[in-house]
Amino acid sequence: MTILAATCWPQIPPEKVREVARAAEDSGLAELWLWEDCFYGGAMSLASAMLAWTDRLPVAIGVLPVPLRNVALTAMETAALHRLFPGRVTVGVGHGVQRWMTQVGARVESPVTLLREYLFALRGLLRGERLTMEGRYVKLDRVALDWPPLTAAPVFAAAAGPRTLRLTGQLADGTILDSSGDADRVREARQVIDEARAAADRIGPHPVVLYLLTVTGRDAARRLEAMGHAGAAVAGDAHAVADAVRFWAGAGVDKVVLHPASDETDPVAFVRFAAEQVQPLLA
Repeated sequence: MTILAATCWPQIPPEKVREVARAAEDSGLAELWLWEDCFYGGAMSLASAMLAWTDRLPVAIGVLPVPLRNVALTAMETAALHRLFPGRVTVGVGHGVQRWMTQVGARVESPVTLLREYLFALRGLLRGERLTMEGRYVKLDRVALDWPPLTAAPVFAAAAGPRTLRLTGQLADGTILDSSGDADRVREARQVIDEARAAADRIGPHPVVLYLLTVTGRDAARRLEAMGHAGAAVAGDAHAVADAVRFWAGAGVDKVVLHPASDETDPVAFVRFAAEQVQPLLA
């Protein structure tokens, strides 16, 4: 069954995030996602607060930009969240927006190499291993977590091009796709991931997550058209959104994360719309 989730945008002021998290919890939303954009609130801090403010709500970070964060720090924070809120956390990592990485002096010459080294190290540390590695970018000297997760901690990764898709298939536990591609690109991505997993002898599920731009409310179709968005997007009422979720599930997506348009002014209403109006149509 395709899981429906919704996004808490980083553009929401941190002091308003509690209201969004509580609305997601109270309305029965399956999952609440956020990501780390420069230069808004840090995703780890916000996710920790969301989890503390709720009792059952799963929270996912999709994604953290790896050039911005030392892998040991990401492992420490991820492990702490898993021990504090077992079974409710998913963390994803990705290349980051390159102009932002340049702006903060963190851009690397080979983002794919960095992500490969980062995923290998992060997953190893979260398994409780003691690692020494001398990579091009990731360098560790007998590093191990004193408080690793008590259970498996899945690590997802964002991907778009074939090299990164192959990498996520080989090393990540799930792949996150943004809303820029069409259905053919999603099917191709699924094929590349599956082939990479087979070549690496990876077994078990590998969820593919898709962000779906969702425009609802007054003049939804006109507003979406004005945005000029050519990728994964839907405009309309709950039935239209549910139909779109089914369509993307048919293209190979396991989890659809609705994210609002830039002109959406009520994040609480958007979360409730996803949980109370769209989610029941997919049951």
